[in-house]
Amino acid sequence: MNLKFDEAKTTQMAARLLQRQQGTMNYMKLLKLLYFVDREALSRWNRPVSFDRYYSLPHGQVLSNTLNLISEGVPPGDAAKSYWLQHISAPAGYDIQLKSEVASDKLSKAEVALIEEIFDRYGKYDQWELEKLHHELPEYIDPEGSRVRIEYQDILKALGKTDAQISAVLQELEHLEFTQAILGK
Repeated sequence: MNLKFDEAKTTQMAARLLQRQQGTMNYMKLLKLLYFVDREALSRWNRPVSFDRYYSLPHGQVLSNTLNLISEGVPPGDAAKSYWLQHISAPAGYDIQLKSEVASDKLSKAEVALIEEIFDRYGKYDQWELEKLHHELPEYIDPEGSRVRIEYQDILKALGKTDAQISAVLQELEHLEFTQAILGK
């Protein structure tokens, strides 16, 4: 499945989490919180918020495109096009900062409430405590120094969905992928 990563929604999600921590956060912590948001969205609504790709890394699960935005940015000529880089700084050490206010117009009220709920539940933990929690999730696979792709069905199975439910969710996501392709999104 090749759903299109939603940089704007992911940026708005990250911005809300950063706002809850006075605008600055360790980027590993942010990645862990974003994964928890997408995981819970899959559990509740059968679709993630970011439509990012997930990987197990030695320090836990990450949103791959988001990690790339943080660690690599974008090529110099494309920086002005990046919604993320307009609003969120490159890392200084291991911390990133909110550079400017970000609207929440791409997020639904339910998504905003979920982001707040995830921060209320996990925001008190540092990146190392969150890493430990990530390692305890059933879909985590120790990549032994590399990375291992996590598919939607891996997360759904770990969440206790039946094979029939997983099949229905994947079919719905395939329809969404087809719609994105037609609309060019």
